[in-house]
Amino acid sequence: MVRVAGDRQRRLEWPTDEADALRSLRMTTPSRAPAPRTPETTDDPRALAFARLLAVVDRLRAPDGCPWDRKQTLASMAPHLVEEAHEAVEAIERGNTGQAAEECGDVLMVVALLCRIAEQDGAFDLATAAHGISDKLIRRHPHVFAEVVAETAEQVVSNWEAIKKTEREEKREDASAIAGVPVALPALQRAHRVSGKAISAGFRWANPEGALAKVREEVLELEEALVGADLSQDGLPGATTAARARIEHELGDVLLAAAFLGRYLDIDSERATRSAVRRFESRFRSMETSLDVPMKSATLERLMAAWQDAKSAEKEAAT
Repeated sequence: MVRVAGDRQRRLEWPTDEADALRSLRMTTPSRAPAPRTPETTDDPRALAFARLLAVVDRLRAPDGCPWDRKQTLASMAPHLVEEAHEAVEAIERGNTGQAAEECGDVLMVVALLCRIAEQDGAFDLATAAHGISDKLIRRHPHVFAEVVAETAEQVVSNWEAIKKTEREEKREDASAIAGVPVALPALQRAHRVSGKAISAGFRWANPEGALAKVREEVLELEEALVGADLSQDGLPGATTAARARIEHELGDVLLAAAFLGRYLDIDSERATRSAVRRFESRFRSMETSLDVPMKSATLERLMAAWQDAKSAEKEAAT
């Protein structure tokens, strides 16, 4: 056994025998939920690796551990969770599996550290968090752990939302069909989530054509709001506060309608926008290197020609 001293003489025992390690980590399933299938082996490398991570995190938070890690609080570590999650998403979308594994490990580390901090604060621990999500997954998958039938992904989502609504009602929380989407999500991602909930609740067009027509309608309303605005310069010079507010309102409606259209097309608006930004960055860099003069000195015609060259080169590389 390797013993790591912790706060209040807490000891973490890391068994050298793999079977002992799994027994020390075994999960009990609450009696109110159907039990998942029992693993066939007792040497699951995932559990062993995760136990090693917990041992490392506990050591970092020990009295004689890392000063930086010991200084952290839930509030100070929360932004790191968001940052690491975004880095994991980027690695996954770029198809870099090695980097994706590394970034997912960073996410696991932050979660483990957050739970250890909370444990030392007397708030909750990793076991509470793990049992909580296990209970939730079992409860919200009755087609797997009970007798409910759900043969399509759409039926699964519908059942999931119905169960969540019942849970919120029992807790006397917001029971709206569109409740439960974090306000802190990136705006397009939040729009995608809210639109999906609204559609699942029955607030929907008959087909994607209706959603596309809504985008056109919102663009027209934006154009109407811009009538009379000075568009010869950036920044809407001379526009009143009311005019600016209306233009912002209509631009927001255009973006929201586009996100709703993405939902009908089964396209994640957040991911689509990230891909568009990456394409822009790639073309912009290509354009920069192709110019023989500083960008600010180049004519618009020269810039547009360089941009088209960059797009053409991108298409050729993709074929």
